[in-house]
Amino acid sequence: MLALSPRTVLLPIDFQKGFFSPRMPPLGQPGFDRNALTLIAAWRAKGWPILHVRHDSVQPGSCFRPGDPGHPLRPGFSPAEGEPLITKSVNSAFLNTDLDLRLKRLGADGVVAFGISTDMCVSTTVRTGNNLGWQMIVAGDACAAFEQKDLDGSVLPAAEIHRFHLATLRNEFATVASTAEILAALA
Repeated sequence: MLALSPRTVLLPIDFQKGFFSPRMPPLGQPGFDRNALTLIAAWRAKGWPILHVRHDSVQPGSCFRPGDPGHPLRPGFSPAEGEPLITKSVNSAFLNTDLDLRLKRLGADGVVAFGISTDMCVSTTVRTGNNLGWQMIVAGDACAAFEQKDLDGSVLPAAEIHRFHLATLRNEFATVASTAEILAALA
């Protein structure tokens, strides 16, 4: 059974406009953003801590560079008053940020992470958090991955990439739960 407490921190990762740019491949996992918004609303209703993450790219031409139309968080995913925003320039929200310190100052006993993309920033953040000793929980149905080309040029479906990465995270780095399971533990 999943155990949550008022010291379990919600960590939405990179819900930015640029992921829906024509420059990006198709995202899989229909409904992931609805689940993400449901979790954010539930945490806010409880008054539990939320730390938002946004990617501030330093790469020329990136749609995630500050000032680019793809950089801002999508509607509904911006921090509410009193909810901090962690900005990062690499895949892990723990590297070169104060996320670990913020979690310690909150007295956090766990982190529920989710966002875009399952195999990149979510996975890297969860792995780093686990390595730092945090109890990491992934809201699997509130994450999404993109289709990608395999080494031989064939296309790997987004759903398969998503599934494989959740399995890897579950096997060593985190508890993987659905939005429904997390909401039940929240109640």
